[in-house]
Amino acid sequence: MNRHARRLALLIAPAAAVFCAFWLLPMVRIAVLGATGPRGLAAYSAIVTDRRYFDALVSTVALSVAVTVATVIVSGIAGLFLARNRFPGRGLLTAMLTLPLAFPGVVIGFMVIMLGGRQGLIGDLSQHLFGLRIVFAYSIGGLFAGYLYFSIPRVILTMIAAMEKLDPALEEAARSLGAGPWRVLRDVVIPALKPAIISSGAICFATSMGAFGTAFTLATRIDVLPLVIYTDFTYSANFAMAAALSIVLGVITWLVLGLARTLAGASAAAAG
Repeated sequence: MNRHARRLALLIAPAAAVFCAFWLLPMVRIAVLGATGPRGLAAYSAIVTDRRYFDALVSTVALSVAVTVATVIVSGIAGLFLARNRFPGRGLLTAMLTLPLAFPGVVIGFMVIMLGGRQGLIGDLSQHLFGLRIVFAYSIGGLFAGYLYFSIPRVILTMIAAMEKLDPALEEAARSLGAGPWRVLRDVVIPALKPAIISSGAICFATSMGAFGTAFTLATRIDVLPLVIYTDFTYSANFAMAAALSIVLGVITWLVLGLARTLAGASAAAAG
């Protein structure tokens, strides 16, 4: 082995050791464990053959998609405004929008309870105004609000950075040709931002798929996949099924991230 190869091996060794110790070996162990239960390899197909697991998968994917779409829309509008306008307090507003990054999921869940729980602010207001207490914190609506709250900061920073890199000359050229504001947005801004939209949306989807702390705090009337895994592992001691579901959840998320990476790269190449 020559000197260059030894140096390269020494540089790679720490990363390879961390990769093997904290990702590869645990994943292999979990994958093997998933096939050692009473169901055997059929545990991996239980996600579609068992009604409880399938319903949890559908709820998790539908919730994650809804949160992703809402987050991208809200973050896109806010990011465009912040990227194109300079005003006193802009830095403070940006900091406030990214503040949820400092909170764990359990704290965010508690905030949603304070907002839409049985003794929450919205319930008090609706009781006072309409004589009807609105409670949504413990349903799919509460999970949506919590996931949206911690997803916006992760997307809005990416959107602001991408929008600040847009060439204003392209928009000016479109306006000079008679395009209105909505057409400029549709035909110039959104296509240019497509790689950022796809990549940040994929991260939002992956985060929502695996979120546990907020779901653990709020989901008393619905099942999402992370909670089902936790229940099987903790209360049922069904380690094999929990392991199989974990692998399935990871594979779905990995496929979505891989697809998004491909689409974002293709969009960037087309834009270039």
